[in-house]
Amino acid sequence: MSIVVTGATGQLGQLVVEGLLEKVPADQIAAVVRNEEKAAPLAARGVQVRIADYDQPDTLTTAFHPGDKVLLISGSELGKRVPQHQAVVDAARAAGVALLAYTSILGGPKADFTLGRDHQATEEIIQDSGLPHVLLRNGFYSDDYLNGLADTLKRGRIDGNAGSGKVASATRADFAAAAVTVLTEDGHQGRTYELSGDTAWTFTDLAAEISRRSATEVTYNNLAPAERRTALLQAGLPEAIADLLVDIDDAIARGLLADASGDLSRLIGRPTTPITETIANALKAL
Repeated sequence: MSIVVTGATGQLGQLVVEGLLEKVPADQIAAVVRNEEKAAPLAARGVQVRIADYDQPDTLTTAFHPGDKVLLISGSELGKRVPQHQAVVDAARAAGVALLAYTSILGGPKADFTLGRDHQATEEIIQDSGLPHVLLRNGFYSDDYLNGLADTLKRGRIDGNAGSGKVASATRADFAAAAVTVLTEDGHQGRTYELSGDTAWTFTDLAAEISRRSATEVTYNNLAPAERRTALLQAGLPEAIADLLVDIDDAIARGLLADASGDLSRLIGRPTTPITETIANALKAL
């Protein structure tokens, strides 16, 4: 029996594997990856490397073994994720895995926006499969809101259409720690966890904290959805991405990403990382 992490060289997957290495021997961990070369550092540390591709179901037949505990990290390609996830679930069921954990989205069926649809479909696939499973409904990653921080400081503003809506975000490391707990401890089968940060914040809060810590004035520029879409298109973003970002902010404005249930801090046994700390670390990295 192994603990198997799909997408193990991705941003979240790497953190999960690192967390597992602190708790279990390396030879009990299997990394499912598309690129063997990229996984070479893991192999050098004794982690099993299994080559498979979500888009090639035949490659998944050897990715899982009887009794494995599997973390299915959701794919990143909108429009492709449901068949990709179906292929992974089918392979896991055929192999007879002991547990399938899936990184879903905060709110599950309540996440009535574009980003939630693939996750909702995947949850149904998993539930219909009959596999022992646990749903990790991840909220948003604080880290992502600090991407492009240098540009934000130059512009002096954060654009959006979220209004006064709040985001109960946490770091990838926090969400990775929750996955490690579920994969290494008993008692999680059949559970659904709504995972989010302990404290929700607005984009006005975000701008104010960046201003305070950087000594550079940054404001939140709230736009109407149509104005935001136009601005994103003028910045060169593809239409599908512009629509997605506007839709996400609309969901935030409607309060769909503000739920601070406490599930995440209870799973990891500590408070979640506050956005203030994430901002401070991002500024130090500039």
